[in-house]
Amino acid sequence: HKLNQERDSCQYSLFNAHLFFPQRWVQGFTNSNVGFVNNKTICYPCGNYILFVDIETKKKTVLKCKNGHVGAFAVNGNSQVVAFSDQKLNPVIYIYTFPELVKQSEIKGQAQLDYSLLAFSYMGPYLASYSSAPEFALSIWDWQENILLCSKSQPGVTVTSMSFNPMSWHQLCLSNENSLTVWNIERNDQEHYLKSKLPAEDGSQMYNQDVFFSHPDIQDLYYGPVLPISAIAGLAGDDAETFRPKDDIQPSVHPTVHCWTATSDLYMGCEEGHFLAINVETSFSKTLFYVFAEDKRRTQKPVLLAMAYHKDGLYAAGSDGIVHFYQIKGTHYQMDDCFDVSEPIISLIFSPDYDTLLVETDKGSVYVYKPSHSEEVIKLLDACNDRFLSADFLTPGNKYCVVRNSLLCYATAMVCCPSSFSVAVGTKEGHVYFIDVTKVETPLQVQYDYVMTCSESSFPNVVGLHLLSVMSSEVLGLSTIYDMERELVEVMALLCPPDTRRARLEIFCLPSAITIDNDECIDERGLLKNRVIQKLQYELDYPLSSAVRQKDDTVYGYCNHAPFICKYHLIKKKKIPSNQFAPGFLHLSPNSQLLASVAKDGVLFIHDAVTLETVAQEHCHSYQGQGIGSLAFSLDGQFILVNGMDDGTLVCLKLKYAIKEEIKKFADKRKELKKGIKKLRKTIQEMMYENEQVPDIESLDQQEFNLDIEEQERLQVESEQEVARVRKEIEMENLANCYLRDIIKKECWDSMSIKGRAIKCFHAAYEVTNYPMKERSKEELETLERVLQLKKIESADLKIRKEIVEFQPQAVPPKEEGEKVEEEPVTDESTSNSLIGSLSAQFGGDTSILYHQMDLHTREEKINQIILLQDIIYKVKTAFNKEFDTVARQKEQEIARVKERNLRIQEIVEQLELQEEVWEPSLTDDEIPERALTVQDSEITDSHWHRRGERPEPSTYPVLQHFLLICSLFQNSARQRALYDMMGGVLEIKKEDILKIEIPPPPFVSKPDTLWNEEEKKGFKEYEKKVKELNEEREKYRKTLETELKKLQTSIQETTQIFDDTVSRLFERKVKSEMVIYQEELKINNLLYSLLLDEELSTREAGLNHFLDKKRKEKLSTAEAVQVVRGQVDAYRETYDNLAAEDKVRILERGFKKEFSDVPVHHVDHLFKLYKRRPRAQKIKMHLDTANPYGDRPGSARAYKEALAHLMKAIDEMDDPENMPEGLDLPVWERFCLARRTKVESEQLVKRKALTLAEMQAFLQKRMDDDEKIKMDIDKILNEFNTLREEKMRFQLDLTVQFLLKQGQVELESAAELIPDYTDAILIHKSVIEELNCTIRAQGEKKIASMVESKDFSKGIFQLEWEHKKMKMLMEDLNQRARDIQKLHVSRDRQLFLSILNYDSRITQQVSVMEQTLGVMDKLHKKNVKNSQKIFKDLEKRICVKEQANYKLSQELQEMLVSVSERRHIFEAADTQLVSEKAAKAHYQDIVQRRQLVDLAREQAHEISVLQAEVERLRLRTFPALFEMEY
Repeated sequence: HKLNQERDSCQYSLFNAHLFFPQRWVQGFTNSNVGFVNNKTICYPCGNYILFVDIETKKKTVLKCKNGHVGAFAVNGNSQVVAFSDQKLNPVIYIYTFPELVKQSEIKGQAQLDYSLLAFSYMGPYLASYSSAPEFALSIWDWQENILLCSKSQPGVTVTSMSFNPMSWHQLCLSNENSLTVWNIERNDQEHYLKSKLPAEDGSQMYNQDVFFSHPDIQDLYYGPVLPISAIAGLAGDDAETFRPKDDIQPSVHPTVHCWTATSDLYMGCEEGHFLAINVETSFSKTLFYVFAEDKRRTQKPVLLAMAYHKDGLYAAGSDGIVHFYQIKGTHYQMDDCFDVSEPIISLIFSPDYDTLLVETDKGSVYVYKPSHSEEVIKLLDACNDRFLSADFLTPGNKYCVVRNSLLCYATAMVCCPSSFSVAVGTKEGHVYFIDVTKVETPLQVQYDYVMTCSESSFPNVVGLHLLSVMSSEVLGLSTIYDMERELVEVMALLCPPDTRRARLEIFCLPSAITIDNDECIDERGLLKNRVIQKLQYELDYPLSSAVRQKDDTVYGYCNHAPFICKYHLIKKKKIPSNQFAPGFLHLSPNSQLLASVAKDGVLFIHDAVTLETVAQEHCHSYQGQGIGSLAFSLDGQFILVNGMDDGTLVCLKLKYAIKEEIKKFADKRKELKKGIKKLRKTIQEMMYENEQVPDIESLDQQEFNLDIEEQERLQVESEQEVARVRKEIEMENLANCYLRDIIKKECWDSMSIKGRAIKCFHAAYEVTNYPMKERSKEELETLERVLQLKKIESADLKIRKEIVEFQPQAVPPKEEGEKVEEEPVTDESTSNSLIGSLSAQFGGDTSILYHQMDLHTREEKINQIILLQDIIYKVKTAFNKEFDTVARQKEQEIARVKERNLRIQEIVEQLELQEEVWEPSLTDDEIPERALTVQDSEITDSHWHRRGERPEPSTYPVLQHFLLICSLFQNSARQRALYDMMGGVLEIKKEDILKIEIPPPPFVSKPDTLWNEEEKKGFKEYEKKVKELNEEREKYRKTLETELKKLQTSIQETTQIFDDTVSRLFERKVKSEMVIYQEELKINNLLYSLLLDEELSTREAGLNHFLDKKRKEKLSTAEAVQVVRGQVDAYRETYDNLAAEDKVRILERGFKKEFSDVPVHHVDHLFKLYKRRPRAQKIKMHLDTANPYGDRPGSARAYKEALAHLMKAIDEMDDPENMPEGLDLPVWERFCLARRTKVESEQLVKRKALTLAEMQAFLQKRMDDDEKIKMDIDKILNEFNTLREEKMRFQLDLTVQFLLKQGQVELESAAELIPDYTDAILIHKSVIEELNCTIRAQGEKKIASMVESKDFSKGIFQLEWEHKKMKMLMEDLNQRARDIQKLHVSRDRQLFLSILNYDSRITQQVSVMEQTLGVMDKLHKKNVKNSQKIFKDLEKRICVKEQANYKLSQELQEMLVSVSERRHIFEAADTQLVSEKAAKAHYQDIVQRRQLVDLAREQAHEISVLQAEVERLRLRTFPALFEMEY
C-alpha cells in the first residue's frame, strides 16, 4: 500500500527541544460500531482513536482518547455528536461534537470496570449506557445537563445490542443471544423510573403456563396431589417462582438483530432463520412467512444479522452476504435482492437523511449504497478483521508493506530488503516466500523455499546479502551490524533456554566469503565452520525479552520480569528503571542515536541511545489491545510505524529533528553503500541465473543425508528419555489400576460378610446365586433395637388402653330350636398373609412386629415401618443363604465322592484300554469367587515361565523316571536283575495283571509242523490249551471290569442327578424368596413415596409462605408508592389550580379595565382586544418526500423550547411601537406590553403544568394498577393455601395399603387387559361378605324348592302333551297304510304269485333254464377270444413292418434336414430377408386371425351353452307336475 501521509493539526507537548511528533496518520478498522455523524461522514473507533471519514472525499480526521483504548461507542447523526468511554477503573463517558471535536460533556457514572454499550435517543438529550460486571446496570442520562435520570441493575445479564424507539424516547430495547427486553421509561414530574415490558431475561417465551401455581384441572387419584415442579424439586425460595426442569424447557429462538418500526413495533431476526414481529404494547409476537415468487424460490432462509428500516420497507442482511429488501404485508413478506458483497454482513445503518445506506461486513469492509438513486454499491473501506502482524518500510521511497496472518500460509514474520523492493515472509510450516513489490498494486511471488518444519519463524533487519531465519523457540531475537571495512556482518543472537532463568548472548560473524567460496566456509554436514563465524558467548544475569547492539559493542536489553532497561558494554552493566509493563522489546534507529522501547501498556518511549534518558513518548495503543506488536523506523529516520498487537491499528509517527548535518557527514558512506548494493544485486542476479541452468538432479536437500553425530546422540538421548517417560507412565497407570483394584476389592469384596457365589447343576442348566450381604453397622443395629423397643412399648400401651376403655362384650342370647348355629370364621394363615401383604413369614421373616397398614399416619410410624421391613428382608436373605450354604457343602461332598469313584474308573479304563474320557466335575469361578482374586500357575501360558526359585526336576518327566528305575535295578544285586527279567520285577501276579499276561510260544514253532516230533506236538497241544484257558480267564475278567465300570458310572449319574434335583428345588426357593423380597420392597417404595409427597407438601407450603410474604412486602411498597404519588399529584394539582385561577383572573375584562383605568375608554377597548389576541401557532412542516420512515420530529423538550422561542419572537414583533394604537402614550403601551407578555408566559406555564399533571395522573394510574395486580396475586395465593390444606388432609387420611390376593379371588369384572381396573373397586370386611353369602344361600334354597315344584308340575304337562302327540301320530300312520293299500299296483308277477299255488317250483325251473343259457354264452365268448388273439398277432406283424418303414423315413428325414440347412444357408447368403419378413408377417397375421377365430368360436360356444341351459330351464317350467291328492 502507498504510504498515505495524512496529517492533522494537533500539537503535542515536547519532551525534548530537538524531537517531537508534529504530524501522523492512523490506519485500521475494528469492524464494529460504525455510524453516521452527519449525512456525509462516518466514524468508528480504532484502538485509542476515533476516525472520521468523509464518504465522498475519503478524508480522515482523528480524535484521540486521552486515557487509552476506546471502550463503548455511540454516535447521533441528528445532533452530530459522538459518545465513547475509556477503559480504566471507574471509566468516564466523553461526548464530543463534530466537526469541531470539542468536548461537550463528561459523564461519570457508577461503573467500576467498563461500559459495554452506549446508545443515543433519536431526538432529545438522552443517552443510555449499560455497564459490564459487576454492576450490569442500565442508566439513562441527560447528556446536555450531565444528569442521571434513572438506573436499574440486572446482575449477571449481559447485553449485546441496545436501541431507543425512534418514535418515543420512553422505550428502550435491549437484546442478547438468548433474550429481548423492552424497558419503559416512566416519568413523574422530575422523577424517572425504569420498568421492563417483556420479561425475557431468562430466554423464556412471552406466554407460558404459570409453573408456580397448581392447576385444579390436573388430578391424579392414585399417586396423590399434583404439585408444581418447584415443590417436587424442593425449592421454596425465589428460585421456586421461575424454576423449570431441563427437559421441560422448550427450545426458544436466539435473537441476532432487532429494529424499531414506525408503529413502535419490533422486527427481530433469529439464529434459527425465523423472522418475527413483536407488538410491544400487547407483548404478542408472530412469525412472518416468506411468500415465494413465481420465478425464483429459496431453499434456505438467511440468518439475519443486520436491519435498517426505510419508508419503502425493510433492508436486512446476514450470513449470506446479500442485502435484501423486505416488503411486509400482514404475516407475510416478499424479499428482493439488492446487491451481494460475498461476505457476512453485520451492520446496516442509514444516514440521518435516509439517503445513504452503510453496509459493514464481518471482515471489516464497508460499502455505501444509495437506494433512492439505484446506484451501484461503492466500497468505502477495504480492511481485514485480522490483526496486523508486522509493518516495515520499503526503501528507498515512501512505501511500506503490511502482512497479516491470513496471507499465504499463516505468516509469522516479515522483513523488507534494504536494497531492493523485495519482501521476505516466513510461515509456521518453515517456508520462506520472496515477494517482489516493485509494483505495489500487483505484488509478485518470485521465489519459494522450504527451510525446516518449525513452530516459529522470524527475521531481523537484514544487512548486506544475508537473510537470517530463526527456527527455535529459545532464540528471542537477532541484531545485526555491517562492518564496511572488514566486509562482514556481525550477528548477535539473544537466547533464553526455558530450563534456566538467565539469558545468553551469542555473537558470530558472517564474512562476505560465504557468498563467494561457499565450500571453504561450510563443512560436510552443511554447517558453518567455527573458524569462519568466530562465535562468542556471553552469560547474562537476568532473563531478557529483547536485545539490540550498537557498533561500539554496547548492548541494550529489556528485562523480562521487571521494568528495567539494561545497558551492557560486554563487560560493564548498567540498569535503568522503566515505567512500562514487562516484558517488552527494544529497537534502534538507523543512525543508532535513538532507542525505542515498547511493552504491553501500548506507550512508545524514545530514549537517547547514550544517556538512556526519555526524550519523547506517545500513547499509541492500549493495554486492553495487548500493547504494541511491532515497530519499524524508516531508513531516513523520519517516520515510525507502530503496529498494535490485537487492536488492528497501525499508527504512523513523524520524527522532526535536525538531520542536515548528519546527511552531509554520511554522504560519502551513502554513495559507497549504494555502490555495494548495486554490486550485491548484480551478484545475486548472476547466482539466480546459474541456479536456473543447473539440472534438477544435481540439487539435493540437506535433510536427505544426516551425518551429524551430535544429532544422533541427541536423538538417542531423547529416545531413552521417551522410553523412561513411557515406562514411568505405564508404572503410574499400573499403580493407579492397583489402587482402583484395592478400592473396588475393599468396597465390593472385603466389606461383604457373605460373599456372592453361585451353585450350578452337574447336568442341567440351572444356576442359583446367593444374596451378597454386608454386615450391618452398629448404628443400624442400634436404630433397629430402638424401633423394636418402641414397638413393644406401643403394643403394651395399646393393650392397657383397650382393657381400660373398652367394655366387655355382652352374652350371646341362646339360639332357638330349629335355627342353624353358624360357625365363627376362623382366621387362617392365608387371611393374615393377605392383610399383611406379603409371604415373608413363611421365609424366615417375623411379621408380628410390623405396624398395621391401616395405622400408618405419622411420619415417624412410616420411618419405623421402613426399618422393620428392611430387617425382615435381611432375615429372609439370611435364611436363604443358610440353605444355600448347606447345598454348597453337599456339592463339595458329591464332587469328592465322584473323584473317589473316578480313580477306580480310570484304572478300569486303562486296564480295558478304552478310548474314553472320564468325566471330572469341578467347581467354577462363580462357585469359588475367591479364585478370581489370585493368579494360578495354569493360567500362565508361557512355557518358559517358572516360579521364582523353582526349576523343573528331571524326575518329573516319565521317560526319565523309567530310565532311573532301570539304572537303580541294575546297580543292585543280580537277584533283582533276574527278577526283573523273568517276572517283571514282582514275585506274585495280581489279578489286575491277567490282561497283560502273555504265554510265550515254544521255540519249535518257528519250524514247519512236519518236522515236529511227538513231544513237540504234545507240547504244542499243551500250549494251545493254556492259551485257551488264559483267553477265557481274560474274557471273564474283562466282563467283570465292564460290569463294575457300568455300576460306578450309574452310581455317579444317580447321585449327581439327585443333587441336580436339590439345586432345582433351591432355585424354586430362590424365586419365591425374590418374590417375598419384592413384596417388602414394594411396601418400602410406597412408604418412601408417601414420605416424599409429605416433604413436597411441606416444601410447597413453605414456598407459598415465602411468596406470600414477598407479595405482602410488595403490597406495602406499592401502597406506599401510591400514597406518595397521590400526595404529589394532589399537591401539584393544587398548584396547577391556583396557577390556572390566577391566569383566569388576568383575562377578565373588569380586572383589565381596573388596571388601565387611567386610559380613555376607547383605548381600553382596543387594548383589551389586543390583549386577547395571540400569534398564530407554528405549523410543523411535513416533508412528504423525505425517506425518513419515522418523520422529522423533534423531541418533546426540544419541541417545547422551539415553540416557546417562536411565540416569544412573535410577541416581540407584536410589542413593536408600530403596532401601538394612535393617540396612546408610549409608557402606557409599554405597561400594556409587559402585562400581555406576563399573561402569555402564564398561559404557557399553565399548559406545561397541565401536561405534567396529565403525565403524573397516568403515572399514578399505573401505580394503582400495579397495586391492584399485587392484591389479586395475594388472593390467588390464599386460595392456593386453602387448596393445599385440603389436599394435605386428604393425603394424610388416604393410605396406600398392600394386599396379597390369590388369582381368581378378586371379584371384579374381567377386562381385556391383563391387570384389572380397580378404579371403581371397594375394600370391605370379610364378615360382611360372609353374612351376605348366608342370606344369598337361604334365598337360593327357597328358590330351588319353588323351582322343583314348578318342575314337577311342568313335567305332568309335558307327559300329557307327549301322549297327545303319540295318539295323533298313530292316527296318521293308520291313514297312510289305508291309502297305500288303496293305491297298490297289481303287476303280472304279483298276479302269478297270487294265482299259482307252487310258486317256488316255477322259480326253480326258470333258474335252470337261465343256467343253460349262461353255458352257451360262455362257449361263444371263448370262441370270440380266440378270434381276437389271431387279429392281435396280425396287428403285431403290421407294426413291425411300419417300424421298418419309419426307420427308412427317419434316414430320409436326416438327409432332408441336411439339404434344408444347406438351402437355409443359401437363402441367408442370397439376402432374402425382406421376403422372409413378408412371409413371417403373413404367417403372423394368419396366426393372429386364427387366434381371433378360435376366441370367437369359444365365445359363441359359451353363448350356445348358455342358451341351451336357458331353453332347458324354460322347458322344465312348462313340464307337467303331478301332486298327490289328500282325501
